[in-house]
Amino acid sequence: MADFQLQRAIYQCPCSDCLDAPSSETARDHSAINRLVAAVDERQRRLFAGLLALRRGRGGIVTLAKITGLSRMTIRRGLAELRSGVGPVEDRVRNSGGGRPSIEKKRLRP
Repeated sequence: MADFQLQRAIYQCPCSDCLDAPSSETARDHSAINRLVAAVDERQRRLFAGLLALRRGRGGIVTLAKITGLSRMTIRRGLAELRSGVGPVEDRVRNSGGGRPSIEKKRLRP
């Protein structure tokens, strides 16, 4: 396994607060959220977004989806994982066989 971790591109929040006043406290908060989301793995990203949505209450999932660019289903899954209890961290982020098929497998298909 490689010693480096690919970092996701930092998402730019399209909300009116961030566009109209990029140096406002809200815009700085959204930027900090997106920097963290870009730096963590998929599971941590879901859990973090789920936690923030939970703390925002009603409408939190939609709000976080807009701020982070994550899908509402991803945030819902993170919320569900938080509510059911977060298990121990495993060696793998995805289950074995999860993710995109390798290029060799794609070429073997007729």
